[in-house]
This record gives sequence, C-alpha cells and structure tokens, in this order.
Amino acid sequence: MSNVLSEEKKKQVIVLGQLGWSLRQIQKHTGVRRETAGEYLKAAGVGIRPPGSWGKKAPAKPANEVTTDPPEPKAANGVTTDSAAVFAAEAATLPMVPDTAASVSEPYRELILNGLARGRNAMSIFQEMVDRHGFPGAYESVKRFVRKLRGPASPDPRAVIITEPGQEAQVDYGTGPTIRDPNSGKYRRSRLFVLTLGYSRKCVRLLTFQSSTRIWAELHERAFRKLGGAVKIVVPDNLGEGVLKPDIYDATLNPLYRDVLAHYGAVAMPCRVGDPDRKGKVESGVGHAQKTPLKGQRFESMEEAQAYLDQWEERWADTRIHGTTKRQVAAMFAEEKPSLLPLPLEPFRYYQYGERTVHLDGCVEVEAAYYSAPPGWISRKVQVQWDGRHVRLLDPRSGQLLREHLRGERGRHRIKEEDRPQRTPIGVVQLLARMATAGESIGKLSKLMHAQQGEPAVRRIQGILSFTKKYGIARVEDACGAALEMEAIDYRFVRRYLERNSQLPLSLKQVDPLIRQLNLYRDLIEERTKDKPKEEKQS
Repeated sequence: MSNVLSEEKKKQVIVLGQLGWSLRQIQKHTGVRRETAGEYLKAAGVGIRPPGSWGKKAPAKPANEVTTDPPEPKAANGVTTDSAAVFAAEAATLPMVPDTAASVSEPYRELILNGLARGRNAMSIFQEMVDRHGFPGAYESVKRFVRKLRGPASPDPRAVIITEPGQEAQVDYGTGPTIRDPNSGKYRRSRLFVLTLGYSRKCVRLLTFQSSTRIWAELHERAFRKLGGAVKIVVPDNLGEGVLKPDIYDATLNPLYRDVLAHYGAVAMPCRVGDPDRKGKVESGVGHAQKTPLKGQRFESMEEAQAYLDQWEERWADTRIHGTTKRQVAAMFAEEKPSLLPLPLEPFRYYQYGERTVHLDGCVEVEAAYYSAPPGWISRKVQVQWDGRHVRLLDPRSGQLLREHLRGERGRHRIKEEDRPQRTPIGVVQLLARMATAGESIGKLSKLMHAQQGEPAVRRIQGILSFTKKYGIARVEDACGAALEMEAIDYRFVRRYLERNSQLPLSLKQVDPLIRQLNLYRDLIEERTKDKPKEEKQS
C-alpha cells in the first residue's frame, strides 16, 4: 500500500466503509486519502460505495480467501480492543454529509449563476473564470458545481401521435453513405430520403446524390409505388423543395410538389418551424438507418448501395419488434396496406413552371416560342407550366387555367383567334410612330410588317429598332429601302442584309448628305480667308 496507517485509523476507515460511507466522506472525517482508504477497504473485503448512490449501502463482495467480517483487532499502543465498537457508535450519530466537499468553485457562485442565467454552459463559464478571474481549480470542479446548481434535469414531456391505418406518413432527408460518383470518380456523401408510415412504422428508404423540387417529388412517387398505395396526409418539414413559404396555418407549397401529391390523393401538412417532434417517427427512422446498416459503409455505385439498403430493410428492419408498438413492423404493415389509397393508372406527368410577363403582342415567351394570353393581360404577370406537349397559362391569384397551347417551334407564335386584339394597342401605335421618325424606309417597312403579320410583328419591329444602335440609322435605312424594293417585308431579310453589308462602304444615298456638309464647311472656310486681308489693312 502507498501509505501505512495506524491501527486506529485503519479501524476507523473499515468501520465507516461498512456503514456505507463514500471515500470522499471518509477522507473528510478521518483525513485519510481516498486512494489509501480504498486499498484498505478492498483488502478487508468491504465494498466501496460507487459515486451517486448516496444513502444506499452497497453490498460487500467477498474477495478471494478473505472473509466478509473485519479482522479481529489487536491491541496497539494506547488503543483498546473495543475502540472500533466505540468509534462505530460515534460514527452512527454523525450527520450524513453530502458527497461533495467544499468546492473551490464556491467563491465564484455569483459569477457562475450569472453565466447560467445567460444560457452559457459549464465549459464557457470555466474558461471565463480562468481567463478573467484566475480560477485555480479544474473544469471538473466547475462542472460538478454547475450540476449541483441546476439540479436533476427532468426531460420534457413528449406527446404520442396515434394515427389510423393509411392516414399519415412522415418524410425527411438525412445524410446517406459515401458512394463513388460516376461523373467525377470520387467518393461523395449521398442523401437519404425516408418515408415512414405513422401506423405501422414501415419505412421506405431511398438514396440520391442531388435534391431539387422534381427529385423531391419523384422520391415521394417512388415511395408510394414501393408501398403499393398512398396515404391521405404527408407531413414534411419546411424544406425549400416542398414549401415555398412556411406558415403553420397557411403554408405556400411548391406547385410541382402539391400537384404530385394531389395526383395520388394526398395533401401536405408541413410541421411547425423548429418543431421536429411532430415528425419524430421519421426522425427515428433516419437515425436507425444511419447508425445500423450504413454506419462506416462505402459503396462503389448508387445501385449497389440501394440494393444493400433494400436487403437490410426486408431482412432486419421489417422483421424487428418495434420498441413503441411492441409488434413486428411487417405484421402491422400487412394490416395497414389495405387502407392505403389505390395508385393511379398513370404516373404523374412532370412539368416545368415559372412566372412570365405578357408582352405588347399579348404573348409570353417559353423557351424561345410565344403563346398568347387572353385580352387584358398585357404587362401583367401569369404563371406558366410547360412540358414536352403543352403550355398552360394560369391566373397567379386563383390558379385558374387561362390558356392551354400545344408546344410550338422556336421563334414561332401560338395565338388563338379570340386573343387577337380588335384594335391596335396604344403601345404599338407609339412604336410605329417612333419607327417613322427614325427613317422613311424604316417607318414604311414597319407599318407594312404590322399590317401583314399582325401582333407577332411587334417583336420583329423592335428588333429592327435595335439594329439602329448596332449598325447606325443610315445603314438600317438603306437595308429597309432594299427590302421595300425587293418586296421582302420580313425582319430576317433586313438582318441578313445588315450582316453581309456591315463592312461595305456607304451607299451613294448615304454619301450625299456627307458631301453636302463638306461643301458647306469648305465655303465657310473660303469666306473667312477672303475677309482676313481686309481686316489687316484697316488695322
């Protein structure tokens, strides 16, 4: 042993240990270090009370060839054999003191209380005490003192959300395993999509590299197809792919996500911001996959990772006894599956969407093609949805369908007869007047284009006007004159003419004004030179 105690001290330590005192208490009342007291108690076969079990006497465990009774005391210098019994009687009358002795953090109580009131943790308080106040103790002392001030932490109550079969599913993203990217050849972290049924806790887990509005909606559709049915309510968080504007009472959903769920008969009910407990079932499902099958895993392809996850789902996740329901997940899903909504015959037709402003010609532009809007919508914004076959214009307030067109070629117009204006809009009249002031041929060609082609010519007239900034009015006037002479009333003729002749010298019509201006300058200079000698003679 590190220290040799007298017989009296040794008996005191053994008796206090038999009474269930902790090593810290024994050290405080006897002055014997805890390490030394612990060695004597072990040698005597007395169990040491573990920390945190105040007031409970730990049963002594007998050691090899050592009896549980204390050894027979022998007479020592000035100590009678019944001294142990006398000390035991005195020790029994002593008050039971707490485990912690006087803490070195006690003088800093006010400082620690102030830090706790500001929401700081024990580590930040300890660092401030050392840096600013020269605290001599250790971090463990501050941590014990903070724990003593706070008292036992009571967990917050959690509501149990009980749902009927086929009623609700919770969805969420989590961090997936590391998978080799086929494009870069490097390993990268994937994303784990989890859909959990509220009744049976049946999960569908899917992996993906990227996330977008369409990918988010496609993952829901794949999950419904895998389950063989859809639910009535989907509970997501406020991820931007699904929710444009979070609001617990009236959230603005992403149009594509909303329409995909409506196609399967489901509606989305996003949970409150900062309230993950509302979807605690899927949170548990994400953590279960991350900690059990995917922990420390690395895969060479997305297909390999998904196959491994599906095999684990069928072999282990579905056959386990759930901790809350105390039933097998697969058995509960067999009860829930008949209650799921039937799948539609066709999958959802995905589209793109955006916001467009109706131009002066009454059309909106979608991928370089133009589609007419109803009268009265010029300069107003409309919602547009398009796919490979159709273009739909919607009222941004009510969502009502305004117009539906077949997809057109690039540069072409799709205009319904009822959308053609009865009279020329004021903006077009002003544009034609501006073209007339730019040049005689420019104005005449613009009026003929609008008369022959109607409203689609407005954009082409604006294109001719933009040429005046690039090539100059003189060259554009010459090009429009050539178009009128060739009876080619077309914007493309003017563009080709300018592109081919932009490097050629000016025509005679364009040179004449310059020659007349040079002649005027020459005459002015000659008159000044003639009058100059007369002025010198007079002086």
